[in-house]
Amino acid sequence: MSADAIAAAFKAEGIEKEIQCEMAFAISEKYGIEKFDISRYCNKNGIKIRGCQLGCFK
Repeated sequence: MSADAIAAAFKAEGIEKEIQCEMAFAISEKYGIEKFDISRYCNKNGIKIRGCQLGCFK
C-alpha cells in the first residue's frame, strides 16, 4: 500500500500524532491496508502507536 493511501486513511480517521492499536487494526480492515504497512508508515512519520496488543507495532 502506498504512503499516500495510508496518509489519506489516517486523515479521514483524524489520526495525526498517535494511534491506538485497536484503531490501527480497524483501519487495516476498513481500508485493506496491511498492519505491517501501517506500522512502517507510523515509524517513518513519527506517529506513536499506543497500547499494542500483539507486538505487531514497534
